[in-house]
Amino acid sequence: MPQYKHIFFDLDHTLWDFDKNAESTLTDVYAHFSLDTRVAAPFNDFYRKYLYHNEKLWARYQNGFITAEELKWRRMWRTLLDFKIADEPLAKDISGKFMDILPTKQHVFDYTHEILQYLLDKNYVLHLITNGFEKTQWSKLKHSGLEKYFTHMITSETSNSLKPKKEIFDYAMNKAGATLPESIMIGDNLDADIQGALNAGMDCIFVNHIGAVCPIQPTYSVTHLKELETIF
Repeated sequence: MPQYKHIFFDLDHTLWDFDKNAESTLTDVYAHFSLDTRVAAPFNDFYRKYLYHNEKLWARYQNGFITAEELKWRRMWRTLLDFKIADEPLAKDISGKFMDILPTKQHVFDYTHEILQYLLDKNYVLHLITNGFEKTQWSKLKHSGLEKYFTHMITSETSNSLKPKKEIFDYAMNKAGATLPESIMIGDNLDADIQGALNAGMDCIFVNHIGAVCPIQPTYSVTHLKELETIF
């Protein structure tokens, strides 16, 4: 087994439970803007539409077709349009409130704190590579209590690149003072995290929380964070 020293984690959907936190945040935002009086559907329908548009627009953002700011408000704009609410100022107000509240949420996946402490106790050096926004991601770490585990966090904003591009992985390796043979990437996204790591020549672990079909071959695959103890 390779002698890993540096472990690079993805944050959203791998450690920090984006879907649960987004649902909780949207619940707050929904009430704040009294959307129940304007959306002729249950909240769960609104939430599902948001998740759909968020996923589609994140893909466009990662591929360089839209900016970060466009992503933030257009996911709300498109969700409102699905309910026949064509109100761009409202979409931007919702987006602003959403981005204020979201990073304060604290839901992480089961066994997140335990596995991170386990790895630190075994003298691994932990880092993050994330396509999330710099200020937002630091706030997530602080409020969820994850900040203490990581030496470096590399974001798309600081690296001027996005997973799965090789450049963000090269930037992360340089920032951490790491080499490929002693490094491994852990993430849930087959394109950004797994294919990205493979493109960079880095070993990788696919965290398959949702039982997704895996058409590419990661170095390892787990369905629960505790299973990482069988690898490290």
